[in-house]
Amino acid sequence: MNAINEVKMLAAKKGVTLTSLAKYLSEHSGKIYSINNLSNKLRSNTIRYSEMKLIAEALDMELTFVDKK
Repeated sequence: MNAINEVKMLAAKKGVTLTSLAKYLSEHSGKIYSINNLSNKLRSNTIRYSEMKLIAEALDMELTFVDKK
């Protein structure tokens, strides 16, 4: 699954839109995010770890890495 579909799925479960995620990122990062900017970053897999951490925070989730061994 690519980043945009995963984030959309998780956001939908929490009742959050990509528009509200873009607004949250803008308010908490000091940078300006639009829905198009966020969608493009997710679609092209160029989103930064720090941005994904903020998205997880906005969704009241934790970003973790799991060892598949």
